[in-house]
Amino acid sequence: MSDNNQQSTVVILISGRGSNMMSIVKAIQEDSLPINIAAVISNRPNVAGLNFAQQAGIHATAIDHKNFQSRELFDQALAQEIDKYNPDLVVLAGFMRILTEEFVDHFAGRLINIHPSLLPKYKGLNTHQRAIDAGDKEHGASVHFVTAELDDGPVVLQKHVAILDDDTANTLAARVLEQEHILYPEAIKLIVTE
Repeated sequence: MSDNNQQSTVVILISGRGSNMMSIVKAIQEDSLPINIAAVISNRPNVAGLNFAQQAGIHATAIDHKNFQSRELFDQALAQEIDKYNPDLVVLAGFMRILTEEFVDHFAGRLINIHPSLLPKYKGLNTHQRAIDAGDKEHGASVHFVTAELDDGPVVLQKHVAILDDDTANTLAARVLEQEHILYPEAIKLIVTE
């Protein structure tokens, strides 16, 4: 995606504390991820992730989805803000909005997400409980390119997590999240250094 002399430009979208965004910033600080985060954008103002980004010296802004009359109008405003930075990659890191097809098409091939399951299994919500209920022996997380269909794009990389006999959805979710924090920087590095 980029030559060796120039770092890829990335915009990260969040909706909350941004723990996956924090893991990406940490990887950059440790010189293990050669990217430049141009901006962190949240659809919710005053979330912890925006404060973290600002303290890390990253431009952070909110575009409150509640200020828009439709999903389409919000996505158009969001796309305009992202386009200001001309990113090589747009990273969804706990961005809790279903995006319109127009938005997804606009950033096709440059838009990635992390999902707490071993896709194509368990698209959507409540993935940890669904894996336990199914009697699965392993669960995990996937980084994938975003397409118009929810949690359906090509998988970049996955991490597997064993499901223990005494796991609850919460204990499994905590272990999967630990792996997400390792997985996302690795997957981004794989994409930008290809």
